[in-house]
Amino acid sequence: MDYLVAKWLHILSSTLLFGTGIGSAFHMLLASLNRQPQAVAVVVRQVVWADWLFTATSIVLQPASGLYLLHVLQLPLTTPWVLWSIALYLLAGGCWLPVVWLQMRMRRLAEAAAAAGEGLPPLYFHYLRWWAALGVPAFVALLAIFWLMVAKPA
Repeated sequence: MDYLVAKWLHILSSTLLFGTGIGSAFHMLLASLNRQPQAVAVVVRQVVWADWLFTATSIVLQPASGLYLLHVLQLPLTTPWVLWSIALYLLAGGCWLPVVWLQMRMRRLAEAAAAAGEGLPPLYFHYLRWWAALGVPAFVALLAIFWLMVAKPA
């Protein structure tokens, strides 16, 4: 029974991680391209909250449940697909940390622009480009991890 609960948590947290990421990215990108500071401020604030609420908790649950599943299945960490999954997970996490930093700064810039009744500053769009550039490898890494988890290639 512990195995089934751990597997369910692993699948659920991966779904939350991926779903929150893609949904937040879509919502924030469209709001940013709209260039309305009030709307952007609300959306970026919600994206930051979603990252802390869903993404951060999933980031903790994923390795914890994955390591437990490896233990129960007596599967070594040196199994190639496991090593690739870990490496790609670290890559995605390495992209996510600066993305959160960027989002918090973007939120402040959008809130300041909305309060002043001004347009979004050029720095916001500079951050947006970096945010998107970091999101692409994280997205691809998570897609590859999903494939590795399902296919478990030798």
